[in-house]
Amino acid sequence: MSADSPHELLAQITHSLHVYVQSLQASGVEGLPSSPTAPATEGALAQPVSQSELAQSALAAPEQTAQVSKPQKEPIAGPIDIEIDGSDGPGAQTRKASAATPTEEPSAMASVHSLEELRAEIGDCQRCRLCEKRNSIVFGVGNPNAEIVFVGEGPGYEEDKQGEPFVGRAGQLLTQIITKGMQMQREDVYIVNVVKCRPPENRNPEPDEIAACEPFLVKQLELIKPRVIVALGKFAAQTLLQDTTPITRLRGKWQSYCGIKLMPTLHPAFLLRNPKEKRLVWEDIKAVLREMGRF
Repeated sequence: MSADSPHELLAQITHSLHVYVQSLQASGVEGLPSSPTAPATEGALAQPVSQSELAQSALAAPEQTAQVSKPQKEPIAGPIDIEIDGSDGPGAQTRKASAATPTEEPSAMASVHSLEELRAEIGDCQRCRLCEKRNSIVFGVGNPNAEIVFVGEGPGYEEDKQGEPFVGRAGQLLTQIITKGMQMQREDVYIVNVVKCRPPENRNPEPDEIAACEPFLVKQLELIKPRVIVALGKFAAQTLLQDTTPITRLRGKWQSYCGIKLMPTLHPAFLLRNPKEKRLVWEDIKAVLREMGRF
């Protein structure tokens, strides 16, 4: 068999290098690491490398790709797509919410043993931008030993003005649900929101605003120890359950929050815009009453 000609050797080298580069690209390698090369000795420089040896080295290169480690890619904390379906409080709009974590230190909450102490811990809260335009911190209202807690989204205009949750038009409808539907009084239950300051123009609360306020809601529920939580609307349900499922799919199905039974239902503000859906909320409330032995 005759030796390969220089042109044939060059073609083999070129082809092998092309295959080698393609294999690196396919394995995710974006560049070749540079490494210092030891200085060549005079003896090494004096010895020429034959074309056959160079071709063999290039042909063997693809087999070495398994030894090239892939660069480790850092996990990307992408946004969580939250579907806005209109079944919520005022100012519903499409947005992307990044995962938020409570910012309050657990040690600060550990020393709080009553709702009064918790309110004092909140103080003149400056923990998020909602403090800039608020008039009132709407802490919560009702029986501190209530068996039922209603959790809403955030204060509106009237709530910000009066310092009490659910006193506007949506609040009046909630009061009717409690007094006429459940045959109870507002003073028998406890009413609170996910955020305690009004978002400007009744917009949706942002993830960092929810994160700043969430530890206080968690502590309120821990102190009250209700038998049942009624989550009014998407933000209340998704915040407590850490679940981005739309409220229209969550509602009417019992959930659990820290061992407490939780019933997601539609927000009263949504019912003002869609009165035909009141029957769905009544079914959810009847389930709550059955759980309480009151229906």
